[in-house]
Amino acid sequence: MRTGCAQAVLEPGDEVVCGWPSFPSYVIYAAKLGAVAVKVPLRGYRYDLRALLDAVTPRTKLVYLCVPNNPTGTMNTRAELDAYFADVPAHVLTVVDQAYFEYIDDPDYPDAIAEHFAAGRRVLVARTFSKIYGLAGLRVGYGVAPADVVTAIGKVRRAFDLTTQAQTAALASIGDARELERRRSQNRTGREELERILRNHGLEPVGPAVANFIFADARGDAQRIFDALLREGVIVRPLAGFGAPEAIRVTVGTPEEHAFLDAALGRITAAAGAS
Repeated sequence: MRTGCAQAVLEPGDEVVCGWPSFPSYVIYAAKLGAVAVKVPLRGYRYDLRALLDAVTPRTKLVYLCVPNNPTGTMNTRAELDAYFADVPAHVLTVVDQAYFEYIDDPDYPDAIAEHFAAGRRVLVARTFSKIYGLAGLRVGYGVAPADVVTAIGKVRRAFDLTTQAQTAALASIGDARELERRRSQNRTGREELERILRNHGLEPVGPAVANFIFADARGDAQRIFDALLREGVIVRPLAGFGAPEAIRVTVGTPEEHAFLDAALGRITAAAGAS
């Protein structure tokens, strides 16, 4: 969906605006098409929507809002999005990336489909079945946008880009509110546990985190920690490619996986102290 949107909208010399650090594909899509990515620094690890608006020029075609932001896991509020949409110029298509939408239980978290698409804003809202629904391997998601945007994306999409199995699995996932609440609650508990483990080993989570991962400041030593954990059998995400070389992103796991991580970090810390 994000790829198709960029292909449908961008031409060489156009501009896109996004927060940074953030999802690197926004920048990559622009570069592939000869467009310029304007990267606006986060404020308090959150998208600075006022600064994004200030970065918009007549050449801006797309503004990406990653809510919650990947990799920091932080969100913008309903009032902030309302203020943004009140001021964004009419020539801009705003992409609200809500890949982690179903994890969020903060009452101040906006539903961009119900609150902005339904109000007639020029917005594409992207959602996915890859996160809380657990269908990442099937690569299935969806977007909601005005008819002209959907038509333009349809002209550049691949002819066979979604398998029958993916469609069947996605349809089977819809409508089980009780299971979603169970997963959301389990994730919330696991996220709190993971934050405690990281702090106990000198890593500083940022937040408040609302998705299914933690962004942790490694104090400039992120690659060393990634390499050391990999040798211990633990995979985390070093974030240089996201614009945050000093940090790692750690996904919420099971209690057993958290215990494994806790022990691995303990061994790494002990080895570092002995060297």
